[in-house]
Amino acid sequence: MIIGIDEVGRGPLAGPVVVACVALPDNVDLKSSGLPLRDSKKLTEKQRGAWCAWIKTRKEIKYAVARGAPATIDAINISAAANRTAYRAYRKVTGNSNTPALLDAGIKLPKTIPQKAIIKGDEKIPAIALASILAKVARDAYMERMHKRHPAYNFKENKGYGTAVHIKALKRHGPCPLHRLTFIKNLVILKAT
Repeated sequence: MIIGIDEVGRGPLAGPVVVACVALPDNVDLKSSGLPLRDSKKLTEKQRGAWCAWIKTRKEIKYAVARGAPATIDAINISAAANRTAYRAYRKVTGNSNTPALLDAGIKLPKTIPQKAIIKGDEKIPAIALASILAKVARDAYMERMHKRHPAYNFKENKGYGTAVHIKALKRHGPCPLHRLTFIKNLVILKAT
């Protein structure tokens, strides 16, 4: 069993950081999916969706996804929020055991848990790649749902990243509850009062 952990959403101006943890048994034949396996950013939306559907049909693969809220990011910083969220996802999968984990570089679990951070782990370790895919699909779906509540920011397209359209909406409307205030405070974009 290999535990892989990855996150998405470290850099956006809005929305949560999302972390997924995957427990991948050695005997799972990933080639049976018929899909290419690599970092989620290098797959199409359709391929990511197909991977998620495939993972959900495999009872032997345990996984969990957790979100770190914008308010948490503002309160403790993005790295600490990502690490706290990773720990929540890890515990959902492992329970009380301290099973060794492989993490994409930049994420850390508490020091009491055996772990190894791997640079570009989402390109090298299948369990981390699957975690990357699950996290990206979950975050994208969440931001698309949040677009319905806050359509002015075009979250369905930009997923909270600082695109020109998003920044223009921030200038016009100011931040909404999904915005990371610590991320936008240095931008001269807030609505004039």
